Amino acid sequence: MRFMILIKADSNSESGAMPEERLLTDMGKFNEELVKAGVMLAGEGLHPSSKGARVKFSGSTRTVIDGPFTETKELIAGFWLWQVKSRDEAIEWVKRIPNPMPGTETEVELRQVFEAEDFGDALTPELRDQEQRLRASSPSGR
Repeated sequence: MRFMILIKADSNSESGAMPEERLLTDMGKFNEELVKAGVMLAGEGLHPSSKGARVKFSGSTRTVIDGPFTETKELIAGFWLWQVKSRDEAIEWVKRIPNPMPGTETEVELRQVFEAEDFGDALTPELRDQEQRLRASSPSGR
């Protein structure tokens, strides 16, 4: 099972404030544990929404909306992609994360990633083959 672990933004991350050395050290150690356990597939921090954009789809029209975005509690400051045996295992790993926003109340969200078998018959053999070819040719090989 794969899970996306989402670190919610706060006013500090949205202001572009960089984490202190202690947090970087603690996160580095935690990431090493994830890699050694074969759990971590990817993980990165994100620039503030002021450097981002959204594209709104309305029929065939596309509208670009430049950041910053106002609802800080709805924004993402970073993420991990983990491979684990169960939701419970993912939760246990999340409980061990060093607080990504020291001094504030922080929320971390877990979302399971869809796998090919989740789509049932709608994912035809041709679409399954295409999915496998794309994964094999992607830089991550996943």
